[in-house]
Amino acid sequence: MADDDATLAVVRDLDDREIVLLTRVWEQKITRDHPELVGHLDAVVATVAHPDHTEPDSRPERTRLYRRDVGPSRWLLVVVSYEQQPGRIITALANRKDPKLWTP
Repeated sequence: MADDDATLAVVRDLDDREIVLLTRVWEQKITRDHPELVGHLDAVVATVAHPDHTEPDSRPERTRLYRRDVGPSRWLLVVVSYEQQPGRIITALANRKDPKLWTP
């Protein structure tokens, strides 16, 4: 496995599928684009394992997973791609707005 593919975290989603977070995605994508998530790695991983809400992404084979009141804002959003095996966390961000399909 190349250094580019080093795994930072492994988690299982609600359907017991293995999901990985690559170190390069965390360092070069997530925390660079969303520096408010530095220090919230555990919350990102926990969102995949125990989301409060899920909905499809606009792209096929991707899912949006949300968790309330973790991380630096009201919602933590994690996008998982199932386009490869194992699935991969491809981004994460903090959000104050409710998810589009959320019903309390």
